Amino acid sequence: MASTTSEEIIPREVLFGNPTYASPKISPDGEYLSYLAPSEKGVLNVFVRSAADDNNDLARMVTNDTSRGIRQYNWAQDGKTIIYLQDFEGDENFHLWAIDAVDEGGAARDLTPGENVKASNLITNKRYPGEILVSTNERDPSCFDMYRVDYKTGEKVLDTKNPGDVLGWGSEDFSFEVREALVKNQEDSSSTVRVRDSVDSEWRDLATFPYGEDGNLVEFCADDGKSCWMTSSVGRETSALLKVDLKTGETLEIVSANEKCDVGGIVLDDDTKEIKAISYNYARTERIFFDKELESDYELLKSLGPENCEVSTASKTRDEKTWIVAYTRSDGPTEYVIYDQDKKKTKPLFVSKPELLKYKFAQMEDVRIKARDGLEIVGYLTRADTEKKTPLILLVHGGPWARDFWGFNQQAQWFANRGYATLQVNYRGSTSYGKNFLHKGDGQWGVGTMQHDLTDSVQWAIDEGIADPDNICIYGGSYGGYATLAGLAFTPKIYKCGVDIVGPSNIKTLLDSIPAYWGPLRNDMLKKIGDVDTDEEFNRKISPLFHIDKIEAPLLIGQGANDPRVKQAEADQIAFAMQKKEIPVEYVLYPDEGHGFARPDNRIDFNARAEQFLATHLGGRAEAFEEVEGATATFPLKETVVA
Repeated sequence: MASTTSEEIIPREVLFGNPTYASPKISPDGEYLSYLAPSEKGVLNVFVRSAADDNNDLARMVTNDTSRGIRQYNWAQDGKTIIYLQDFEGDENFHLWAIDAVDEGGAARDLTPGENVKASNLITNKRYPGEILVSTNERDPSCFDMYRVDYKTGEKVLDTKNPGDVLGWGSEDFSFEVREALVKNQEDSSSTVRVRDSVDSEWRDLATFPYGEDGNLVEFCADDGKSCWMTSSVGRETSALLKVDLKTGETLEIVSANEKCDVGGIVLDDDTKEIKAISYNYARTERIFFDKELESDYELLKSLGPENCEVSTASKTRDEKTWIVAYTRSDGPTEYVIYDQDKKKTKPLFVSKPELLKYKFAQMEDVRIKARDGLEIVGYLTRADTEKKTPLILLVHGGPWARDFWGFNQQAQWFANRGYATLQVNYRGSTSYGKNFLHKGDGQWGVGTMQHDLTDSVQWAIDEGIADPDNICIYGGSYGGYATLAGLAFTPKIYKCGVDIVGPSNIKTLLDSIPAYWGPLRNDMLKKIGDVDTDEEFNRKISPLFHIDKIEAPLLIGQGANDPRVKQAEADQIAFAMQKKEIPVEYVLYPDEGHGFARPDNRIDFNARAEQFLATHLGGRAEAFEEVEGATATFPLKETVVA
């Protein structure tokens, strides 16, 4: 046996517990360093220390979350205030909070108060350090207005009112005025970029992208309103970066494009607004540099990092002389260093989860798979053994309009250590691979080519001698949970078992219960999924709930009771229906979770149950099950007698 991971069982607590350190950021003036770390109660909070002091033990916890932990935060431009987003028990109604990071004793201030209010679209600006722009749906639950907020006093003023069709806002950097809006036409699902020359000017349409095309405004150029940077797929397969005339919408220059994937990250000079670098990611991150100094910095950083890693910048000071750099590997935890851009030297900051360093992990391989119609699919394979076939877990990403990436994947490493190969694939309908690849998924949920890509990927793994054909599991969350249900219902002979986390079982009831602020996107979703509103037969065709009689393999379901996207009813209805028909199903519900399991106690608890489930049905090894203190698991099927 040629195991790819440690011979000993790597504890779930090590794999799925809180990181020791996460999300490091340097304050704009370089005086302070912040990061996320667990409190004494095991809840992620923001810690701050002097940047001049290398001792993290001297850092002070400045926030005091006691439940789900903080995951989204940043420095305000004053260099003394931390701003962060937090919801309530997974309801995704995130509020924006501010707290003094320097002086002790200050209380956190809710900058966007109100029941069922959601804050988003946060914009800060170094030229206007005392204020921020943030959108909320407090006036109308279905759309977001832009507010200007003094985060020191909490004063909030309506800046730009949403006429009802705007999905997102953008500002012009030098004036800090809201001058860009991305609009969705709810009739034909086209997208339009609107701009204005000042807050006193009328809005005008700059560019319209019909359904099937992709594009957006990236940034206004620093040329007194003459031009801007935009992405666009019009006239090409993948989206490119363009320079566009702000008056006419005419393309002035095609800056960069890639034939195989869409333009990704774009690095701009904060003052001149010139392009410094562009990244693409077909299977791995690649960069094109327009700034020679930045290119030499990245080449140096690459040479100083671990072998076969990807380099990224986590944070920079305002003068860009101090960077926090992340080294990402597929076979170990992320390492962070501080880079002195003047001296061209790095010094270690910390490792995100240093306890992982004592174990051996598998390399993730990027692979290419041919679907039955010849379409090339990018996938990521994490083997459990390099010399023999093993059980396989097909780990399906959510979205579905998203994608998987190369890197350290805790689930894949967990599976590998237990004896299962893991295959993740960017099936058609995934993002990054151009407009045709994305829209080849339209109308193809469940019984169409999106699901065929998953089936074909399993067959590829069997043909390559990687997977034991008699021991295949399909496993996923959100759309991945739906794909799990569809896999068991529509291709029941392929899978030995399935694990569905927050997956919808009836697409019509899913769309009928989406949050109000998703309303402008409903028609777009219907175009991508299919018209389940008016075509009842089509909905029944693609919804696993109506095909449970075909399910042969055991199913494990995990659900958060507060999930605003995929309501608890989606899990309830299929779990109870399967139980009534005596089809093997287990159902775990967490009353303090939403769309996934944010609290480590619940995450570890569900994974412990999943591990026993997989060992039973696939024959891998398992760490002994122990009740997790603090977990809130409930079991609706055991608490209700089905007549």
